[in-house]
Amino acid sequence: MLSDVTTPQDLDERFREAVGAIEVSATGRTPADPVRDGGTLDGRTALELFDAQLVSRHLDLAARWLRSFGEGFYTIGSSGHEGNAAVALAVRPTDPALLHYRSGAFYCARAAQAEAEGAAARAGQADGPAHRVGVAERVAEAMRGQDGNGNSADRDGDADDGAGAPEPVLDAARDVLRGVVASADEPIAGGRHKVFGNASIAVVPTTSTIASHLPRAVGIGFAVERLRRLGDGRGRPTGRRAAGGPTRQRGETDPAWPADAIVVCSFGDASVNHATAVAAFNTAGWCDHTGLRIPVLFVCEDNGLGISVRSPDGWVAQTLRAKPGIRYFSADGCDLVETYDVAVEAAAWVRRHRRPAVLHLSTVRLMGHAGADAEIAYRSAAEIARDVDRDPVVATARLLAEAGLATPEELIARYDEVGWQVRKVAEEVLGERKLESAADIVAPLAPRRPVRVARAVTDAAGRAAGPGAAARSAAFDGKLPEQAGPLTLAQTINAALADGLLDYPGMTVFGEDVAAKGGVYGVTKGLRERFGAPRVFDTLLDETSILGLGLGAGLSGMLPVPEIQYLAYLHNAEDQLRGEAATMQYFSRGAYRNPMVVRIAGLAYQEGFGGHFHNDNSLAVLRDVPGLVLAVPARADDAAPMLRSCLASAAVDGSVCVFLEPIALYHTRDLHADGDGEWLAPYLGPGGWTASHVPIGRGRVYGVGSAEDVTIITFGNGVRMSLRAAAKLAEEDVGVRVLDLRWLAPLPVADIIREAQATGRVLVVDETRRSGGVGEGVVAALVDAGFVGSARRVASIDTFVPLGPAARHVLVSEEAITQGARTLLAR
Repeated sequence: MLSDVTTPQDLDERFREAVGAIEVSATGRTPADPVRDGGTLDGRTALELFDAQLVSRHLDLAARWLRSFGEGFYTIGSSGHEGNAAVALAVRPTDPALLHYRSGAFYCARAAQAEAEGAAARAGQADGPAHRVGVAERVAEAMRGQDGNGNSADRDGDADDGAGAPEPVLDAARDVLRGVVASADEPIAGGRHKVFGNASIAVVPTTSTIASHLPRAVGIGFAVERLRRLGDGRGRPTGRRAAGGPTRQRGETDPAWPADAIVVCSFGDASVNHATAVAAFNTAGWCDHTGLRIPVLFVCEDNGLGISVRSPDGWVAQTLRAKPGIRYFSADGCDLVETYDVAVEAAAWVRRHRRPAVLHLSTVRLMGHAGADAEIAYRSAAEIARDVDRDPVVATARLLAEAGLATPEELIARYDEVGWQVRKVAEEVLGERKLESAADIVAPLAPRRPVRVARAVTDAAGRAAGPGAAARSAAFDGKLPEQAGPLTLAQTINAALADGLLDYPGMTVFGEDVAAKGGVYGVTKGLRERFGAPRVFDTLLDETSILGLGLGAGLSGMLPVPEIQYLAYLHNAEDQLRGEAATMQYFSRGAYRNPMVVRIAGLAYQEGFGGHFHNDNSLAVLRDVPGLVLAVPARADDAAPMLRSCLASAAVDGSVCVFLEPIALYHTRDLHADGDGEWLAPYLGPGGWTASHVPIGRGRVYGVGSAEDVTIITFGNGVRMSLRAAAKLAEEDVGVRVLDLRWLAPLPVADIIREAQATGRVLVVDETRRSGGVGEGVVAALVDAGFVGSARRVASIDTFVPLGPAARHVLVSEEAITQGARTLLAR
């Protein structure tokens, strides 16, 4: 077997020794009987779980074998945590599960469970009611040396499926091992990362960022309940679809999860200390306290260690027990009967009450944190030995032998048989293809289908002007925004949000102060009154949780539009965008997605309300997130088309968009002189939406004077300042072209190159910081394109924005723009 690749603990030989010493029970139980007095776990289910545990254990051994000759790239295993298989059978295969990296046995058990219930359902459709058959019977027959038809099994023959682990479990093993070897044929991430994920069995892939998936789990629970309140109306995007399947359009969206689903979310004990976990627990408890239902079962798999750092005795239990609004359950995770019974009780409680609970499982960690971890350096031999004595796979074998369901010899033979099959699968996946090009790697990251997005905008216009015209008029109280005259940026965004809520029944707008107050700057004023509290609502003051709610809602088929009140408030939660939102399609090859449009008020130049928290100009982290769309509308006539493009892109392509709104321009009315009203613009009705459509990644050009001498490339507040500076330069007979980037990710590179070449002189006006600012990307685009003209940057100073008039000393000014252009002309 694989004993030569274990750690010095040598679990392979220890299993044989421990199981071989078990005394056979004199009185046998049948598979239908409880496997132990006082418990509800029957022998049939125990046999199923044992198989899942064996496959999970041998997957760990196989991963280390593969790593030993450079063909395995992931060795964090589940050994010692195999009791979590019981949790899988305590919930339903349609309950969304977000698993951490030691939940291998859960994944294997879920695969078998889904197949068994599917087979039972098929049998029921054909022949009437059927009990859950197949898996346990095949396990028992294999232990007796028979195939699935009661015949003698021959491992060297062609019919080894019946003798070995059930086919669904081996399929799950193949999934996992393909991830270990980074096979491009791995069905969820396609070799991009080793994750537990499978859309067909409702397992949502998570990355290994500590506890970052917990806020999403709360969001899914929130969405399940919110969709029940919204009835059948949903938006066009769906969080889950068959890999490679067609994008569903309006009216074709199936519920992502059953209406009575609960969310299962596993994590390690060290994670309870992480800020994202604290945020998730707090939000679940806060919602419960306010009467909102969040049906989430948190599962803490507590082995007492975070790599080498010990969780203090009693700390995890005390912490979890103290969480307000979250029901606490606990069990010995190495005892299959206790784990199953308590998990069944916990899952039933969550499902019945639609409230959050945590299941605290005491486990052990065997073979260290990962393959390269020499835990003897920080753990004593006696401590390691105590954990080995609690080996849950040995404990289950003892349970089965003492129940008379199998002899020690049969159990060891079963262990060897499963190990042989897993090893065979490991050898088979070795030859599978790897990702072979950058294009292959990035293909699922952020699909862009601009023609479909444009068509979605046109279709929305048709609905708004046609069958939805009456509802639209009613929503605006008969005062349509296109009839209101020129609007400010804030008023235009408000109207565009209202049109979005009308067109996307699954769209929700939420965040701090967005509902009752209508936003700090009035941008969401009146939306709750028009569309109701289920669709426009205030949240608690925690940006991680706001984004987590959005992640869960998007994954569940809604179109979330969360608001982050200020750009500076995003930074403590930005991993929810980077590590969770932007990676979902990438790590699931589009089987899952979390469409969302995150509105953020930001940038500087506020007057009378300053300081760096309300005038933050740091965008580097957003531009650094692969696949993220970053939109910055500078004026009203761009804001509505750009917001419609973001909503349509989220719906059609599952895009994660950030819509950054320049605070200082929200209520600006004038451009050149007081009272000129040139920064206002009329709101276009549905008849103008198609013609005014702004594709993602396309800029806008303004010509001032002859427009032949200098090209200014800018965005946000820089657009207004540059246009004012250009007017002054025109008085000096200097013609200026002003390119408003509008999209900072992806940058409108073609527009940048074209406009730069038009004059041969480029002034980049960047209101973000000189280091790490947007201007660096613009200049890099010019260099990459071989631009041979003159270029210069005007950017804000590398500092935080100070309070009051002092801000003028560090931010870009009109005078600096004018002087920069003159310097270029003088070269």
